[in-house]
Amino acid sequence: MKPRFTHLHLHTEYSLLDGLCALDRGKDHRSPLMEHAQKQGHVALAMTDHGNLFGAVPFYKQARKYGLKPVLGCEVYVTPGNHRERVLVNGRQANHLVLLAENDTGFANLMHLVSLAHLNGFFYKPRIDRALLAEHHEGLIGLSSCLKGEVPEALMDGLEEKARKLAGEYAEILGKDRFYLELQDHGMKEQQQVNRRMVKLAADLGLPLVATNDVHYLEAGHALPHEMMLCMQTQAKWSDPNRMKYGSDQFYLKSEEEMRQLFGELPEALENTWKIAERCNVRLELGGQQNPHFPNYRCPEGLSHKEYLTQIAVEGLRRLYGIEDWLKPKDEHEKVVAQRLAHELGVIEKTGFLNYFLVVWDFIHAAKQRGIPVGPGRGSGAGSLVAYATGITGIDPLKYGLIFERFLNPERISPPDFDIDFCQARRGEVIDYVRQRYGEDSVAQIVTYGTLGAKTLIRDIGRAMEIPLPECDKLAKMIPEVAGTTLESATKESVDFRDACRSNSCCQDIMQFAPHLEDMPRQTGTHAAGVVIAERPLIELIPLTKDKDGNVISQWEATTLEEVGLLKMDFLGLKTLTVVREACDNIKLTHGLDLDPEAFALDDAKTFELLARGDTVGVFQVESEGMRDLLRQLQINRIEELIAMIALYRPGPMKMIPEFIARKHGRVEIEYPHPLLEDILKETYGIMVYQEQVQQAAGVLAGFTMGQGDILRRAMGKKQDREMAQQRKAFIEGCVRQKTCDEAKAAKIFDRIAEFASYGFNKSHSAAYGILTFQTAFLKANYPVEFMAAMLSSEIGNTDKLPVLVAEAQRMGIRVRPPDVNESGLRFTPVKDSIRYGLAGVKGVGSGAVEAILREREDNGPFKGMVDFCERMDSADANRRVVEALVKCGAFDYTKRARGQLFAGIESALAYAAPKRKDRATGQASLFDTVNKEDAAGALLTDEDLPMGEPWTQRQMLAFEKELIGFYISGHPLLDCAWTREKFNQCTAGEFAEMAPYTRVRIGGLVVNAQKRYTKPRGNTPPREMMSFQLDTLDGTVSAVAFPEAYAQYGEHLQPDAAVMLCGSVRQDNGGGGNALCVDEIYPMENVPALFTRGASLHVNVGTWTDERMARLKEILKRHPGKTPINICLLYPDNAKVFLRVDKKLRVTMSEVFVKECKGLIEDIYVQPIASAGLTEPKEPAWKRRRNGNPR
Repeated sequence: MKPRFTHLHLHTEYSLLDGLCALDRGKDHRSPLMEHAQKQGHVALAMTDHGNLFGAVPFYKQARKYGLKPVLGCEVYVTPGNHRERVLVNGRQANHLVLLAENDTGFANLMHLVSLAHLNGFFYKPRIDRALLAEHHEGLIGLSSCLKGEVPEALMDGLEEKARKLAGEYAEILGKDRFYLELQDHGMKEQQQVNRRMVKLAADLGLPLVATNDVHYLEAGHALPHEMMLCMQTQAKWSDPNRMKYGSDQFYLKSEEEMRQLFGELPEALENTWKIAERCNVRLELGGQQNPHFPNYRCPEGLSHKEYLTQIAVEGLRRLYGIEDWLKPKDEHEKVVAQRLAHELGVIEKTGFLNYFLVVWDFIHAAKQRGIPVGPGRGSGAGSLVAYATGITGIDPLKYGLIFERFLNPERISPPDFDIDFCQARRGEVIDYVRQRYGEDSVAQIVTYGTLGAKTLIRDIGRAMEIPLPECDKLAKMIPEVAGTTLESATKESVDFRDACRSNSCCQDIMQFAPHLEDMPRQTGTHAAGVVIAERPLIELIPLTKDKDGNVISQWEATTLEEVGLLKMDFLGLKTLTVVREACDNIKLTHGLDLDPEAFALDDAKTFELLARGDTVGVFQVESEGMRDLLRQLQINRIEELIAMIALYRPGPMKMIPEFIARKHGRVEIEYPHPLLEDILKETYGIMVYQEQVQQAAGVLAGFTMGQGDILRRAMGKKQDREMAQQRKAFIEGCVRQKTCDEAKAAKIFDRIAEFASYGFNKSHSAAYGILTFQTAFLKANYPVEFMAAMLSSEIGNTDKLPVLVAEAQRMGIRVRPPDVNESGLRFTPVKDSIRYGLAGVKGVGSGAVEAILREREDNGPFKGMVDFCERMDSADANRRVVEALVKCGAFDYTKRARGQLFAGIESALAYAAPKRKDRATGQASLFDTVNKEDAAGALLTDEDLPMGEPWTQRQMLAFEKELIGFYISGHPLLDCAWTREKFNQCTAGEFAEMAPYTRVRIGGLVVNAQKRYTKPRGNTPPREMMSFQLDTLDGTVSAVAFPEAYAQYGEHLQPDAAVMLCGSVRQDNGGGGNALCVDEIYPMENVPALFTRGASLHVNVGTWTDERMARLKEILKRHPGKTPINICLLYPDNAKVFLRVDKKLRVTMSEVFVKECKGLIEDIYVQPIASAGLTEPKEPAWKRRRNGNPR
């Protein structure tokens, strides 16, 4: 290596919210850090992030890609005490120490130390101690670090003897030639003093010196963005003079010349940098399969992996296809199955994944044995017959034309990846099994990194700069809602954002920092499903940390783990599987039937009728308004159409849906790009929907193998010009060679296939999810009560989703009854044609209390009443708070006693029950237990004897229900204005959730969860009031916000539980990520008919119309004078209609009361609502008005 100064103290972006040196950016994976280092002429570079090895593999790969030698290290935290003790020593947190890996042994020890720091030593920071370092010192080189290092800190404090002792200890632990005293000069007086003492110490102890720059950013000009990053890390304000900041702007990647200017008098300190870099030669084995660490499945004695996998698969063929001897097939079908199995087993063996299949089979088999629902498959794995035969997947790949090579391609080997869905409630049991099977220390979940996206940055920087939150929100909402949108692309695609960058001072303040911080990792998280499994303890293979819940997780992301040869599995929790299982359990309870979802008839007429109606609330994958509308248009009558619709309903292919529907119904003729493609495209009406169809088309036309077809599919999906040109040439040559078409025709077909392939979907995945969709639709169509009970149970505690499902159940004619201590189970329970609310969903009644209630009920029968309940239940299980909650939510309604009376009697019931329970517990019998009941009657207390309390109003009862179970169950305040909502609402809550941003809309409901907020003061403008709240409708909730102008004008109507009509625009909800309503106008619900009705028509039947009725109607019109014009429509037996205009003097004020009075006299009343969302034109946003020079 050429002797050059080498940076040995450098913090990448993985020193979270402290390092500003970006490693990997953009689709082409360029590295700003390596580009800068290369430009400066550096030939090697070290990575020493704070306390972690998060970035080790990306750093290693990028350095090698740019021709630099990577030196892997870490600036660890060292406590002078025991790293396991969670105490501060001398009132200080841990000190710093730079450790560099000299060789592979050193890197293994570094991973070990860093892991133990996170797992055992975390106290403010992940810490090691010197004893631990001594245990794992081999192959490590140490540098004394910055002013936070133990030795420099002692020198800075004037404790030279302590510094000498510490330096001697580290030299003894690491070796004299492996511990360097570090010199730094960032223009800080303290460093210069310490450096002079450090040089003397080195001479006294015979220790080498090394010069470093504590690199935190790339250029001196990045010092201010780095300060902003520190503000974000510490939650400090930019205006705070005491906020954390570095002592100068010199913490950047300096050139060799700059370093020689600083340390020219100590050439050995500079030379030692490249000498150390020369010594550091860690080699990471990347590439996945070159160095696999998969766990080894132990087969029954005497069997190899291939023999045992074949044995399991052959048993599956017998069970699924009735094939007794796969080596001697009886007919053509058996021959096809046997040949496919033999082919797949051969490929699996050739590619080295026999063990992988057995490992996956093992935990899926274990899950099924334990009764844990497992999904039919997800992704391309459903294309494997071996997976189907062994029970890994539940989809017949032959029946649905799925391709094995889409999953495992022998012509371009990449690790197969089974994504497995498990019942969400029991997914943890499967992970526990894997831990027991392969060892607790060989299994961990996987880290993820949250990054600073464009919208997040605007809000975070704005918060630090004290820019008002509404202003930040407005700027953030200008960023397009498209995945991968950057600040740069937003300035091109969003006119509003581009204009704001030019003229909005707040935006300009933010943008001086934001581009430098974009995409930086912000915090760690835990992968929702990923689990890594190894053949030995993970600490020997990768660095580990803990998540916020204390679970052990990897420090490397999933793709990195696969690169180093580890098995990454996705254990996905799917709520739908829990619903299907619970629905089947409910059916067994109510009908005595043991249903197997995999055996549901796929031609069930009721199911297809339900799908055709779009009656799919609660049905997997097809709940959205858009999908329901498509189902109505398509009129599905085959499972294949359902699978295709799931594949098509995505951005991109959605444009083909109208054509698909038109071809199905014969409105458009079905055409095929080539006659030979008819068999492949027939089931999708000539439209190429699936990626597998690309593979099959290449096989039929160009003679491609399925493996070659998979390579073609990938090339078309990635749209890489060079690869596409090669594939185009091979395809055309293949077509000519196969004599299926000439060059011109082949080129035309290739282009057409490429167009389809750009949005083609994985059929294996679509088929697997299509089956789940069908199963949930089957249950809803055939066992609606049992299915909806399971759906409601799956959303216990979700106050947003439960009202939607309750409304759906009621629409289906299923009554959802309040909780009942004698009928309710833990979860929602089907009871005849109704559903009983589950006790676990009642706030204030914990799971322990519920289990005790169910146990007592099972052992000693139903409770006679509340007094009997208090007497029989131990107060430790059901205390006063529990009894109050049960009374309030209606769990004792079966006693026929008013809730108010029962609530008033709780004190008496508990006082009476306490000594009874005590006597029973001590074995004492009361006097009355020894005489007959008639004699004892006078001393017994029953619910009838409780004191009479004030009866509760309907409003009180509903309020308590809402408080305790999350929604109204015995009624709803909005039922009083049902007609108003039906006529004047422009959408439901469900439809609102699907609306595009900036859509103007009107929707009514109850004001709940209102929170008054204030804008930040701006200049001479004081804080202004605004309000965020939710609108509770009968079918869900809508998030809403009234900004200062709207709140000032309409805020008086935003009272708790007030029924109001909101008019405004759809916006993205910053907190929840869904839609929210930006409110412009608010009106009390009782005023809405009068305000929003342009005219009304009263329909009357001529045959029943009399003068007396006419007179009564006229009186009603007079009682409600107003401005709304009225027509009378006479209905004749032959369906003819005659309209009569009513005198202007009889115009009315529309209201619910008027409508109710008219209902007794007329057939119906029709109103013409105002079409616009509100009564006034929406104002231009305040920030735009300010930009244009207009007043507020």
